[in-house]
Amino acid sequence: MLTILGFAMIATFLVLIMTKKMSPIAALVLIPALFCVAVGQGAQLGDYVIEGVGNLAPTAAMLMFAIVYFGVMIDVGLFDPIVRGILKFCQADPMRIVVGTAVLAAIVSLDGDGSTTFMITVSAMYPLYKRLKMSLVVMTGVAATANGVMNTLPWGGPTARAATALKLDASEIFVPMIPALAMGLLAVFVLAYVLGIRERKRLGMLTLDEALAREPEPETVSAGAGGTGGKDRLRKDTAATSNGAAASAGGAGVDAGADPADGDDDDFQGLDPNRSTLRPKLYWFNAGLTAALLTAMIMELLPIPVLFLLGAALALTVNFPHMPDQRARIAAHADNVLNVSGMVFAAAVFTGVLTGTGMVEHMADWVVGTVPEAMGPHMAIVTGLLSLPLTYFMSNDGFYFGVLPVLAEAGAAHGVSPVEIARASLAGQALHMSSPLVPAVYVLVGMAKVEFGDHTRFTVKWAVLTSLVVLGAGILFGIM
Repeated sequence: MLTILGFAMIATFLVLIMTKKMSPIAALVLIPALFCVAVGQGAQLGDYVIEGVGNLAPTAAMLMFAIVYFGVMIDVGLFDPIVRGILKFCQADPMRIVVGTAVLAAIVSLDGDGSTTFMITVSAMYPLYKRLKMSLVVMTGVAATANGVMNTLPWGGPTARAATALKLDASEIFVPMIPALAMGLLAVFVLAYVLGIRERKRLGMLTLDEALAREPEPETVSAGAGGTGGKDRLRKDTAATSNGAAASAGGAGVDAGADPADGDDDDFQGLDPNRSTLRPKLYWFNAGLTAALLTAMIMELLPIPVLFLLGAALALTVNFPHMPDQRARIAAHADNVLNVSGMVFAAAVFTGVLTGTGMVEHMADWVVGTVPEAMGPHMAIVTGLLSLPLTYFMSNDGFYFGVLPVLAEAGAAHGVSPVEIARASLAGQALHMSSPLVPAVYVLVGMAKVEFGDHTRFTVKWAVLTSLVVLGAGILFGIM
């Protein structure tokens, strides 16, 4: 019964948010609460929620201060050279813009943090998509899938979890997987190229001057990629267009006192080169601080939330020594902080009920139990295939610490080594990054002004395809 109710709860949640009958934050709270009562454990709902909040509180704290830190870094101009380089490559060609999105997301993903990747990628690319009237779900889909492949880096999380759960060395899992992951990343670039060609056919090619002369597009929430039959739903943008993208990326838009007539070029450039928050004299300090922060994160010198808390405090103090300026920067990023942290705590209700009621355990046991005995010698392939739905509907902690040991034990009984099982378990990460249980995805869709349901409908099929490429390449190269 718990197995059926668990799957029913997940299905109900996905249907409601994809059909836009409920907002994600409301669905994350109300649906599990109703199902908790349905299984006769309503009296324990408070305990489950408090436990879920406790487990996700460090993640929420990390995201809150990471948004402030990287928002300040965007404000002061740390990423402007990267943005200019990408924009120079993209020009006004939709194909180049989509490929540039994939490349930028993959590069920034090297720090192992999805929220950082999405903040920087959207900050740079959103104005281009808006100006050229491109589909915003193409941007979110490509960025999420590229980040999902790169999330398998040893410091990204899944590899470390697999190594810990099976008592293996992380490098023993990751290094042999590099060729398969490279094929997955190549698949993302090919996907970006194909989607970019579709956008180019739909919109045509413009010169940079022609693009700058265009009237800015109102806010767009797209139900699908252009060229696939999806229709864009337009929403009026009451804010000045020159402020739209960059301000949503954390207040890095044009100065409030700037002449609106000068806003078009700045909007297309992504980040206003004349904004009052720039700190060119502190560029190398900010670059060094960011490098030190990422190094400390990789070396695990302190917990990640503590590192970002210290980094945000130091960045604000040095770049904006006056209290009114600090308050202004915090206020500029408050919307993103509140939206993301609120979504994380709402997700705590979902995960708390799923775990506390025993649903997730029964679901995992049922899935493992459905594997035919004849598939025993092929448990690595089975693990790779199961990693797609299980890492989408479960947290990485739940899958790697709860399900993976069971799969490894079943594989060992048929002569399949635990390291092969561990490698195969990484295949589903391209899909995992668009899971409603991943806090970073709400940063992505929130900053891009895309409905989560639209992003899900568009991205899942491409993410599944990318995951299957990684799995197939692993089999082909004899890695698993």
